[in-house]
Amino acid sequence: MLEPSADEIRDWGNSVIQFMTDYLGNLRDRSVYRHMSSDRIRDRLDPALPSKGTDFDGLLKVFREAIVPFSRQNAHPRMFGYVQSPGTPLAAFADLLASTLNANLTIWRSAPAPVELERLTIDWIRQILGFDAEAGGLFVSGGSMANLTALAAARQTKHHSSGRLRMYASSATHFSIAKAAALLGIGWEDVQHVAIDERFKIRMDDLVAKITADLEAGYVPFCVIGNAGTVDTGAVDPLMEIREIANRFHLWMHVDGSYGAFAVLAESARKLFAGMEQADSIALDPHKWLYLPVDVGCVIYRDPEIARAAFAHKAEYTRMFGEEADEAFVCWDYGPELSRRFRALKVWMLLKGVGLDCLSAAIESNLACARYLESMVQASDDFEMVAPVELSIFCFRHVPVQLRSQSPEAIDAFNERLLVALQRDGNSYLSNATLGARFALRGCVLNYRTTLRDMEILLDDLRRVGRTLPA
Repeated sequence: MLEPSADEIRDWGNSVIQFMTDYLGNLRDRSVYRHMSSDRIRDRLDPALPSKGTDFDGLLKVFREAIVPFSRQNAHPRMFGYVQSPGTPLAAFADLLASTLNANLTIWRSAPAPVELERLTIDWIRQILGFDAEAGGLFVSGGSMANLTALAAARQTKHHSSGRLRMYASSATHFSIAKAAALLGIGWEDVQHVAIDERFKIRMDDLVAKITADLEAGYVPFCVIGNAGTVDTGAVDPLMEIREIANRFHLWMHVDGSYGAFAVLAESARKLFAGMEQADSIALDPHKWLYLPVDVGCVIYRDPEIARAAFAHKAEYTRMFGEEADEAFVCWDYGPELSRRFRALKVWMLLKGVGLDCLSAAIESNLACARYLESMVQASDDFEMVAPVELSIFCFRHVPVQLRSQSPEAIDAFNERLLVALQRDGNSYLSNATLGARFALRGCVLNYRTTLRDMEILLDDLRRVGRTLPA
């Protein structure tokens, strides 16, 4: 039924809360991943288009027995694959409350209090990053949309130019940048990929050389991207130097901080982000290192009026009148979305309910776990690092004694088999990266539940699983 009684809603809520309690209470007892084929999962679901409704207990039973066991357990403390947040119970309740209210944050008058809460929370993020008070922005679906939105604003600064636009990003930059360029009509081929150094950071000499060559060839350079934590190694580009180059050549400076920017909250990493606050725009993912459930990304503009020039559109059915300036705020003037869910509630509830001190400590703990893994690898005789640890991403590989005399290709092949076997084993989960033409096991610590002991268990799991594989 579409309109359950108050008692039914209460019973449903109690059942869901009991499931959450049980699920989160025994996370460590679960496998991170349970290998299963698509056909076997589909066989557990009734494929018939329903003409009659099913009671809530039946729906929850399917979720509990057919969905949960065959999902990757992203909240598990040894889920190291990708850049994956565990979510928090507090934010899960916030999502429920936001969906209950079902506010649509298009303009102020459509959702007055939710829009005000978003503007307040965006300002808190501005302060975390150190941007000037004039900066502003929006919540979007994720880092890819934030990058797309920021680059659309960047393009606006050269909209009168007649030449072919060029933008610059290191070869380690996330593919969403090139994808955004294609969607904006700039083109994949006009994203100039700049060389990286031995620490996987953008090389300033190559950046200057590529900009200079493009100017001489008649192109119109308009934007340079700095990484505040790449997704393959966690490298942070020299953002202050990028700002200087951007000023010299009159370029928009965008920072992709989707993974790493919130590590500025950790005292031990703060110096890495010097210059980030001088970017013209930055993409962020609160659903990564603020430990929030998807989806919530964020874009911050140093000068929001440039974004407004890129996105504002006039139509009679959207015309604002009879409102004062603050109450006439139009969200779609600063980004591409019209319908927008109340993403700000979970960001506000987490920041307000937990506080920056607690978040800073959790991020520091994640950084310490990655550094501990690096120290154990360096002290071992059967593992080797493939990239230095800068934030919480670690790239390494297993080289048992019987493989030491083998070719790099043989070691690569062994680690590829090891990765698949580890994932199917289910006790720990890693992903992969290719660095300097070599295959690497790659992990990311992004979970407030992860401990130093979990890093020890990871290496133990790799050794145990590795012994079952032919060399």
